[in-house]
Amino acid sequence: MKMQAEVIREGELEKRSDSLFQLWKKKLVVLTKDSLSLFPDGHKRAKGKELGFGSILKVDCVERTGKYIYFTIVTKDRKEIDFRCPDQSCWNASITMALIDFQNKRAIQDFKSRQEMEQAAGTQERRLARPGAAP
Repeated sequence: MKMQAEVIREGELEKRSDSLFQLWKKKLVVLTKDSLSLFPDGHKRAKGKELGFGSILKVDCVERTGKYIYFTIVTKDRKEIDFRCPDQSCWNASITMALIDFQNKRAIQDFKSRQEMEQAAGTQERRLARPGAAP
């Protein structure tokens, strides 16, 4: 059973479709510390698409017009997903801050893991370097 992640923010965004006409479609969006979930037609009842922050490279191409803020989420496989939100909603900032927090925590975990592995390797080397120590 998957535990429900703490919701940072929930609301509406518009996503540009991948179709030929590239229409803007409203999505219910749920932002957590680990992902951004998109639900069609504004209902969480329907199956949503989850963009895990582990698969997101960056939030890019922020442009402000009089009515909207346009931004692009770039995935690690270089797929670009275009969004827009009302000018004052600051969804792009909320997503960017959550992504940075996720990436920082991941970097700290990776650093600590590397440090622990290096310390363990150093202990093993010292043990093997002792006179009379068995390999």
